[in-house]
Amino acid sequence: MSSNEIAIRVANLSKCYQIYDAPRDRLKQFILPSLQRFAGKQSKQYFREFFALQDVSFEVKKGETVGIIGRNGSGKSTLLQMICGTLNPTSGSIQTNGRVAALLELGSGFNPEFTGRENVYMNASVLGLSNEEIDARFDDIAAFADIGQFIEQPVKIYSSGMMVRLAFAVAINVEPQILVVDEALSVGDELFQRKCFSRIEAIKKNGATILLVSHSGATVIELCDRALLLDSGERLDMGSPKVIVGKYQKLIYSPPEKCAEIREKIRSSNAGRKNAESIQIAQAVPDSFDNKQATENEPEDFFDPTLKPQSILAYESVGAFIESPDILTLSSEKVNFLIRGKTYRYTYKVRFDKSATNVRFGMLVKTISGLELGGAVSAPGVGQGVPYVPSGTIAVVEFRFNCHLNPGTYFLNAGVMGSNHGIETYLHRVLDICMFKVMPYTGNTSTAIIDFNCVNEIELINSSLQELSSL
Repeated sequence: MSSNEIAIRVANLSKCYQIYDAPRDRLKQFILPSLQRFAGKQSKQYFREFFALQDVSFEVKKGETVGIIGRNGSGKSTLLQMICGTLNPTSGSIQTNGRVAALLELGSGFNPEFTGRENVYMNASVLGLSNEEIDARFDDIAAFADIGQFIEQPVKIYSSGMMVRLAFAVAINVEPQILVVDEALSVGDELFQRKCFSRIEAIKKNGATILLVSHSGATVIELCDRALLLDSGERLDMGSPKVIVGKYQKLIYSPPEKCAEIREKIRSSNAGRKNAESIQIAQAVPDSFDNKQATENEPEDFFDPTLKPQSILAYESVGAFIESPDILTLSSEKVNFLIRGKTYRYTYKVRFDKSATNVRFGMLVKTISGLELGGAVSAPGVGQGVPYVPSGTIAVVEFRFNCHLNPGTYFLNAGVMGSNHGIETYLHRVLDICMFKVMPYTGNTSTAIIDFNCVNEIELINSSLQELSSL
C-alpha cells in the first residue's frame, strides 16, 4: 500500500515506564549507576520495567474507521496519546498524514482557569485554525456543545458532561482529517451520545479517518470498518469488527487460568481472512434456493444442510457445554430458510458437568456484520433463574420467536449464565452457533432489517379545487 493511501502508520511502537518500589529507589537510580560505572563496576538498576505498550504495528487507510478494543490496562489510551503526540514513545515510530483532532481524557488540553470561549480558541489554534477561521465556526461549536451561558464561565466549574460536550464540539468542528476519540463519549447523556455518533458518521462519510476506543462491542461493530484487539500492551489481532469483538468477549469472560491459552490462540489466528471467507460463504450459499421460486405466492420454509456458519466462536466452558442448536417450526420440522411473519422455535441443549446455581439461558439474533438485533433471557434477574442444577443434568432450552426480519442472512448466539463465587458469569456461550436466511417474496414494502408492520395511508388533495369550492 502506497504512503499516499495511509493516514496512520504505527511501526514497532513501545512505551516503557520505570516502576520504583520506594521513593528512595528513584534517588538511587539517579545517582548510583553513574558512580558505579565510574568505579569500574557494573551499574545496578533500581527500578522494574513496565511495558504499557510493546512492539505494536498497524496501518490505517485514509477514510477508514478503526476501533480499538481491549480490557482495562491493555494500552488503548497510551496508544492514542502517542498517536496524538501528547506522549512520547520509548521506541518505534508513528506517522500521521493529515490534521489530527483528538478527544482523549476528559478535559485534556483545557486550562481550568480559562473560560469555555477562551479554551475553544486555544484548542482550535493548536489544531491549526486561524482566529478568523475560529470566529467563523464559533457559533457552530457553541451550538453543538449546548452549554448556554456557561461557555463564558471558567472551565473549572464545569460538570463532566459539560466539559466533554465542549471538547467534542471543538474536535469535530475543525474539519479533522484524522479524528481520534477515546472512551470520553460515555460521559455524555444518551441524547448527546446519539448526537456525537451522528456527527462521527457524517465525518466518516466526508472521508475522514477515525480511530475510536470503546469498551462497547456494539459501537465498534456499528461504526468501524476494522478493529484492533489489544491486551496487556500487545497487539493480539486485527480484522473484521464482528470477529475481533467476539474474541475480545471470549477473552474477558474466560477463567483466569485459561487466559494465557486463549491469548495464544487469538494471537496465532488470522481473523481477517477467516471472517472474509465466512462472509463469502454466508452470502454465496446455498445455491439450492435458486431452484425454488421466490415469486411463489406461498413460499415454504425448508432446511438446507449446506447452510452452516463458518464463524462459530465459543467461550471457555465453566462446567457447562452448549450443543445441538436447531431452528424448528411449530410442528417440529427442522428449518434454516424462514418465512417472514411466521413463528419458530430456537432450541439447544446444555450439558452440565458441574453443579450450578442461579442459572439463566439466553439467545441473541445478529446480522451478518455482527449487529445485535435482539434476543431474550429465560429470567429477568440474577436471582430469578433456576436455583440449582446438579451435575450430570442436560437442559433442553427453547425460545419461540416471531420472524419479523426482512430477507437476508442472520446468526444466532446461545448462552448459559450462572453464579460463580457469587458473581453471575457465562458458564458457556457460543457466538454464531446457528445460521438462517429469511426468504424474499414479492410485494415487500418493508425496508432495512426489521419489519415493523408499518401501514401507510396517503391522501392526495387538489388545492386548486379546494380554493374554488371556498368561493
